[in-house]
Amino acid sequence: MKNVLVVDDSSMVRNFHMNILKKAGFKVEGAEDGVDALEKSLQSHYDLIICDINMPTMDGITFIERYRMQTEDDTPIIILTTQEEEINRQKGYESGASLFLAKPVKPESLLLHIKLLMGE
Repeated sequence: MKNVLVVDDSSMVRNFHMNILKKAGFKVEGAEDGVDALEKSLQSHYDLIICDINMPTMDGITFIERYRMQTEDDTPIIILTTQEEEINRQKGYESGASLFLAKPVKPESLLLHIKLLMGE
């Protein structure tokens, strides 16, 4: 079973995405910000990470940069955010994100992107 980490400071949004993934057969964990996500990524391996940009304590871009520095793997990371500006998209890809999606995203579309990134 593939293990996915969902990082979002909104518990409602985080739980919504986690439920979509659980129903699709993934093992899912949540993190409320970049610091929480970084700690969890040191303790567990994730096959995919879904991350918001705008979060307190540590934002998504900083989390991705630090995650990429601390790990040697090429875990796909999807940025899922309302921050659609081109500068955020550019920063996201420069930090090491695999894909940039704007909220809200339809569950079917999210699952399709996940399957493509994971080679399924």
